[in-house]
Amino acid sequence: MTTMTLAPVSASERIDNLDVLRGLALLGIALMNVEYFTAPMADMGSGIAPGATGLDWLADAFVHVFVRGKFWTLFSLLFGMGFAVMLGRARAAGRDFVPVYLRRTAGLLAIGLVHALLVWAGDILVSYAVTALLLVLLFRDTDTARLWKWGAGIWGVMVGLMLLGSLAMMAPGAPVEDAGVEAMAALREAETVAYATGSYAEATAVRLQWFVHSLGSNFFLVPLVLGMFLAGAWLVRSGAMADPAAHRRLFMRLAWMGGLAGLALTANSVAVNPDPDMVAGSAPDAMLAMTLHMAGAPLLALGYTGMVVLALQRGAGWLRVLAPAGRMALTNYLAQSAIGTLVFYGYGLGLWGGVPRSWQVLGVVVVFGLQLLASRWWLARFRYGPLEWAWRAFTYWQWPPMRRPPVPAAARAG
Repeated sequence: MTTMTLAPVSASERIDNLDVLRGLALLGIALMNVEYFTAPMADMGSGIAPGATGLDWLADAFVHVFVRGKFWTLFSLLFGMGFAVMLGRARAAGRDFVPVYLRRTAGLLAIGLVHALLVWAGDILVSYAVTALLLVLLFRDTDTARLWKWGAGIWGVMVGLMLLGSLAMMAPGAPVEDAGVEAMAALREAETVAYATGSYAEATAVRLQWFVHSLGSNFFLVPLVLGMFLAGAWLVRSGAMADPAAHRRLFMRLAWMGGLAGLALTANSVAVNPDPDMVAGSAPDAMLAMTLHMAGAPLLALGYTGMVVLALQRGAGWLRVLAPAGRMALTNYLAQSAIGTLVFYGYGLGLWGGVPRSWQVLGVVVVFGLQLLASRWWLARFRYGPLEWAWRAFTYWQWPPMRRPPVPAAARAG
């Protein structure tokens, strides 16, 4: 059998829906992350601030209900789709997929470590790299029909464990883990001091401290990410993303059933406790609220996927303005972190804790708009974003062409 060289995907081979969804996910992630550029990472998981009023309350409530937890799950879904696309191309080329994907994963891990330790502690890429290793080693040969079942099952088990834990915490006479609460409160204080007024070296030391602390939470996060990876891989291998018109009924179900069920679970989470602050350790229903919120997140992420794909099928071409940012998702994601920390941290403009919630959201919209313009400008001249180019070079062990060929004068005139 003749084998083909496995190389970076060309523009003609891209699935446009994925780029649009990546762009949307970037916006959602920025709306979520901006709060934690100006607040301790220890607060991540809290909800609607009790003292918020007016536009600040509206901004906080909107992000908590429609954004929090929904877009890192959507990004995870898209990562699984990318895995399936690469696997399909490797098999079509008759090449061994595993070495290439392991290099890709190692490259992502390196980028994630740099991001987590030197830029911002809220990195998700390290968890993605660990999960990608499990994905390629355990599930690359799984039947297509079983992928979504595995994904739903893994997520369901994790939510079930959280539910049992929340019920145990709410039981009369349940013990309170004062040591854990005190340790988290101390870390919160260290973050506040280092990020608000500290030097870059002091902030980096606390980022390292948070990274070590968060390693334990990866035992819980990685299975959740894996569940979404598998669901995304199923959407590609089933042919749904490549031919959405033939799978319109599926996307209708995702949009309506996933969206409504996810919204209902999120609304119930808010009804139980709108601000589940686990650090304070004073609200026994906080864990239940977080469980309901987490149960709703993947459903609403799937709902968003269905809505976007259906809208594109119906001619909503305006959504394609998101595609250039989606094609440079890695570069834009790290750029958001760099901008956020330089604006809010003490070694930058020092606006930590001083920007109202509504202004944070407005700032994200402005910065993301600039990223859309910058991405479009860049991709008119280059084939890849700068980090995407470096990642591909490491993955395929070759230098992909960076510049686009000049457009002939006759084509420009026509």
